[in-house]
Amino acid sequence: MSSLIKSVIARRVWDSRGRPTVETEITLEGGRTGRAIAPAGASTGSAEAVDLRDGGAAFGGHDVQGALRAVNGEIAGLLIGRDVTDQSGLDAALIELDGTPNKHRLGGNAIVATSMAIAHAAAASQNLPLWRYLGAGRADFHLPLPEVQIFGGGAHAGRRVDVQDFMVIAVGASDYAQSLEWTAEVYRAAGLLMSEAGLLAGVADEGGWWPAFDSNEQALDFLLRAIERAGYTPGQDVAISLDIAATDFGRKGQYSLARDGRRIDSDGMCEMLLGWLARYPIVAIEDPLAEDDAEGLRKFTAAAGPNVEVVADDFICTNAARISSAAERGACNTALIKPNQAGTLSETRAAFDAAHAAGWETIISARSGETEDVTIVHLAVGWGAKQLKVGSFSRSERMAKWNEGLRLAAALEQAGGRLAPRESFPWGRR
Repeated sequence: MSSLIKSVIARRVWDSRGRPTVETEITLEGGRTGRAIAPAGASTGSAEAVDLRDGGAAFGGHDVQGALRAVNGEIAGLLIGRDVTDQSGLDAALIELDGTPNKHRLGGNAIVATSMAIAHAAAASQNLPLWRYLGAGRADFHLPLPEVQIFGGGAHAGRRVDVQDFMVIAVGASDYAQSLEWTAEVYRAAGLLMSEAGLLAGVADEGGWWPAFDSNEQALDFLLRAIERAGYTPGQDVAISLDIAATDFGRKGQYSLARDGRRIDSDGMCEMLLGWLARYPIVAIEDPLAEDDAEGLRKFTAAAGPNVEVVADDFICTNAARISSAAERGACNTALIKPNQAGTLSETRAAFDAAHAAGWETIISARSGETEDVTIVHLAVGWGAKQLKVGSFSRSERMAKWNEGLRLAAALEQAGGRLAPRESFPWGRR
């Protein structure tokens, strides 16, 4: 089957917010195809690849006609006739063609959709599923442990609470399917509790319940009650994970917690979060301090200890050099990996590898503006990430990914593919 690229086309499709985004489809000489869709974030780091948006009145300035022209014009001209299996070479050519540090000329959305489509087409040329193609040479495949939003906050829910994601991880589940079953029960219990208390305002960007809480700690209390109401033991069966997204409300070492009516400095923020760690079964905290507060992140990581995942997102933006620098400082110990932050799959893989070289854990993550694209599930399985974060347990752009994991679990069953053992996670070594 030929692996030479015959055509590259882009089309405008729509994401989970009803905003335009880019889908790239690559067809090979032999007729095989691969396509992928670019997601978009609401809470973004300053070092991310930048989407190309048209501005103006149409769709609030979010249209992508310029990005489509980039794919159908310059990018197609670059790729046609080349071998689709040369992922690193094609990604390097895309980066050179764009010529900017943050991919703003052609658009991070145009480039990442194309880079992921290249991988899909390459897998198709080898008659392999994407996870198997990406994991060539590996024999120890496992399913990633889901990290699932129950309450949305921050930029995902009109800033009704300051913390962006209140999540659960089924740390005691024996397999991928059971982790989803337990999560479904917790999600349902949380909705019932909020409805009974008159605190349910709807569904947030990523499918989690949109809360009407009076404080950030009230959300933690309700999440703990939801785990118990679902019939599970907090910390033993199901634990809590948080995405603070502190860059959204912190700058220059000062943090404004609007819901709590507090303004605190970096040390005060660390003290508050350490208090939460002491009182709640929290196993992971993402972006606990703002991206410009490297010293605060170092202090918090040291104080939280090695058995808590201190997850870097805005601070590293899926960038290998930034991960290595953060690790040298002792700031964070886990990397959130988002392909559209980096802009190409090759750069994403470099960030993934840099994290593991530093002794960090990795979590493959979706964005708040998502689609039915399931590429990241295959990345997590093919590359061997232990965790997957795609939002909540509702809305089809989220469930498409959780359900794809079930299909991959079935495919891996004969090869013994299960969740990574509990003791391989930081909290499992407590």
